[in-house]
Amino acid sequence: MEIVGIVLGVISIGLFFWLKREQQMSFDLHDGDIEAAKHAYNALMEDLNNYQIETDRKIAELEKQLEIKTKQLERKQTKLIKDLPKDIRNVIGHIEFSQNNLR
Repeated sequence: MEIVGIVLGVISIGLFFWLKREQQMSFDLHDGDIEAAKHAYNALMEDLNNYQIETDRKIAELEKQLEIKTKQLERKQTKLIKDLPKDIRNVIGHIEFSQNNLR
């Protein structure tokens, strides 16, 4: 009976060490997965930051272009308003001249 107890004790000690080793391997695998996930999240964060910076630059450039275009259109409109009386006189002059020719 003592031999059976000794054998069972040795087997239980062996199982204990085997399970501990398996558990350590499992922890190591999980640590590797966690480390890989950290790297992936960091890369994703950097990509997102770069995208936001690039988008902000594009928005600033578009706002600048829009402001330039608006100023150009304002200048053209101001010129049109300024030249409108002269253009109307020219058109009326042509109409009067052509009516004189028709009579």
